[in-house]
Amino acid sequence: MPKLNPPSIAIIGGGPAGLRAAEVAAEAGASVTLYEAQRSVGRKFLVAGKSGLNLTNGEAFPAFLDYYDGPELPNFFYQALSSFDNDALRAWAAGLGIETYVASSGKVFPVGMKAAPLLRRWIEKLRRLGVDFKVRHELTAISSGTPHRLAFQHDASEVHAQHDAIILALGGASWPSTGSNGKWVELLASLGLQITALSSANCGWEVDWPENVLTQAEGLPLKNMTVHAGEHSRQGELVITRYGLEGGPIYRLGPAIRAMKSPHIILDLKPTFSEEALLKKMESAKRNFLHEAKLRWKLSPAALAIIEHIHGPFTNAQSLAHCVKQCRIPLTRPRPIDEAISSAGGVKWSNFKEGFELEQHTHIYLAGEMLDWEAPTGGFLLQAAFATGTATGQAATANCNNHFAI
Repeated sequence: MPKLNPPSIAIIGGGPAGLRAAEVAAEAGASVTLYEAQRSVGRKFLVAGKSGLNLTNGEAFPAFLDYYDGPELPNFFYQALSSFDNDALRAWAAGLGIETYVASSGKVFPVGMKAAPLLRRWIEKLRRLGVDFKVRHELTAISSGTPHRLAFQHDASEVHAQHDAIILALGGASWPSTGSNGKWVELLASLGLQITALSSANCGWEVDWPENVLTQAEGLPLKNMTVHAGEHSRQGELVITRYGLEGGPIYRLGPAIRAMKSPHIILDLKPTFSEEALLKKMESAKRNFLHEAKLRWKLSPAALAIIEHIHGPFTNAQSLAHCVKQCRIPLTRPRPIDEAISSAGGVKWSNFKEGFELEQHTHIYLAGEMLDWEAPTGGFLLQAAFATGTATGQAATANCNNHFAI
């Protein structure tokens, strides 16, 4: 019996999900071509590692999975994360000669912190595996039949290609200068796919501050507090900016805030004290309640500015104590998506079957941030990119081999 040719697999997108899918498929014996619209691959990967590459997180499984959010995330998404987990990602980096460590925050970094050495060794490995890189190839069309025909804009020319399977890993819409610009939405909608609109995630929120708040507190932190959004809450620190608020708690609460008809957060500015305990500290105060609260409750200048100019004036200690425990801040909108760390939304899970393959388009797979999930910063974003890239590389190769063996 004649030897079958290896399946031809196209990877569209040279971010971590696409590079990992290419690696897995090539190691399984596929003939892999990776197309990238930019002049080089891994640009967002490099930007993410500019101040230290947060590769994954040391949180133990299965608690690790609780950091992912999205509408009806399917079991195969969680299975992908569990199959290529944070230990597997660290072992993979070690295989490239890059040792990692877990910081006190739980974040996992390469020794030396930088992304460039890892990316360089990764690309060298992919070339040794025979992956064919075609940069400056922007996807413009994709056929729904098999084998799949693709069209690309390459410099001033249109280029056509044909492959047995396609893995799309085109990213979301944050950091568009790196190529992650969301242009694929219209293209995939033309194939009949249902898509949740892309929106900002892991980003600050805008607030219509009274001018006095900015005069007194712009750039100042709100520390050691609890931030509530509906039934969800996070502890940590926020920073008052000219346009609103930035900081980890509001990033983590993004899904809950977006679900509100009237977006807002509630700040507990003194979470270690009950309202009754605060009142007890103010028993002898009869006037100048804000001044007394600064001294007796140790309220920060930022907290005082917000309380006074959004909810003041206060004529008694009880109303002030209640405000300190439940300080409501209306939010207007998230920061623009091109400023966000990541994006929410993407191709809906109802379009997929097992292995991240499209239900209506055989041998087309999606990986990474194109899918309708989100996660906080801290290594969880990159972990999902690697895990879904791994899963699609495996599924595309296995399904092609089974198809051609029939």
